[in-house]
Amino acid sequence: MSMVPELTESQQQTLAEFRKKVSDCLVDNEVHDDYFLLRWLRARKWDVDAAEKMLRNAMKNRISINIDSLDKWEAPEVLKKYLPYGVVGYDKEGSPIIVCPFYQFDIYGMLHCVTRFDFIRYVVKILENVMKQGFEQSKTHGVKARQVVVIFDVADFNMTQYAWRPAVELVMAMIKEYEQNYPEILKMCYIINAPKVFYFAFNFVKKLLDEYTMSKISISKYGSDKWKEAAFSHIDPNIMPKSFGGNLVENGDEKCPSKIVWGGKIPKELYVEQKDDDDKSFIEAIVNKGNKLKLEFDVGSKKPTEEDKLLSWDFRTVDHDIKFGIYSIDNATGEKRSEVPLTKVYSNEMNEVGFITTRPNTKYTVVFDNSGSYLRSKKLRYWVSLISENDDMLTLQSQVGQTEVVPADNN
Repeated sequence: MSMVPELTESQQQTLAEFRKKVSDCLVDNEVHDDYFLLRWLRARKWDVDAAEKMLRNAMKNRISINIDSLDKWEAPEVLKKYLPYGVVGYDKEGSPIIVCPFYQFDIYGMLHCVTRFDFIRYVVKILENVMKQGFEQSKTHGVKARQVVVIFDVADFNMTQYAWRPAVELVMAMIKEYEQNYPEILKMCYIINAPKVFYFAFNFVKKLLDEYTMSKISISKYGSDKWKEAAFSHIDPNIMPKSFGGNLVENGDEKCPSKIVWGGKIPKELYVEQKDDDDKSFIEAIVNKGNKLKLEFDVGSKKPTEEDKLLSWDFRTVDHDIKFGIYSIDNATGEKRSEVPLTKVYSNEMNEVGFITTRPNTKYTVVFDNSGSYLRSKKLRYWVSLISENDDMLTLQSQVGQTEVVPADNN
């Protein structure tokens, strides 16, 4: 069975050129086949240079957030119990079907229980597992099985939670993660039971989505069944829970709880108090208006039996947001990379926590940027450290090479 749709002669030549350019990124001949490459070319309208840049950035992202070790990562229990979603089966072409009772998502409660970083890792872990299922399905059903069908039920959507800055920031981060790292995987997205307020909110979200993604999204107003005709033309209604318009009932329960996590309001007793970890040596600093605080970390050569080093951070600001980012310079070649793009974070509302995987013989610079503020200095309480991959964030030893408050510049 062919894994590649029919291409013109010109497209075949472009595909061959693209494969040659990114050959150093293609480590798995089975997974990184022509269909895989076509996703990136189509996402960049067959511009080879733009597709190469997109693919390389996505590969760097996979390394920086340790995607290959996600199967070994034990996600916080609150994510497992309260993130609403389920994989209910496959459509007639073998594509995995994800359903999400989105209105059951307590984003305010979730962000008081887990870090934004852990939330994104968990969603990426789900998506990676779904894509693996689709890949296995494609061996018998063809390449369309590598796409995903999603059904969101947004009944009773409430704007109140999404007017909260950390919630907005999380939604934007998730959209960015999807758009930059998972191009062309959406087969169809049915958004059902949409109240009027949802359309208002979606007007802001759609500005961040590319043409391909937008063309795959269908929105049906609250109470409308029109979406079913399109959906059930390629989905067997007998595998779809009755709560999502299908025929499946589980021991009299239309919600089929063995297939779907229904989420709901998270009890406040599960909230995690934002306080300093006793194992971390936090440092307080003032980043004056117009200045940046830079922390430098040198990662030396790696011994054969040595574990990878993670550059980890945990910080909070008082009263005001700040820009945060990380860049690196290869000690041998001088190549400079943006590891974490410099972005405004609302760390005054909750701790900003995360990590990236480092490369040997590379200098990393962590930047807290207040250069855009002409009126306010920012009070910062931070912990940034190099740790071993298996330290599990417990045995921590700060290895800051240099701390420097500098005037604003181009870095």
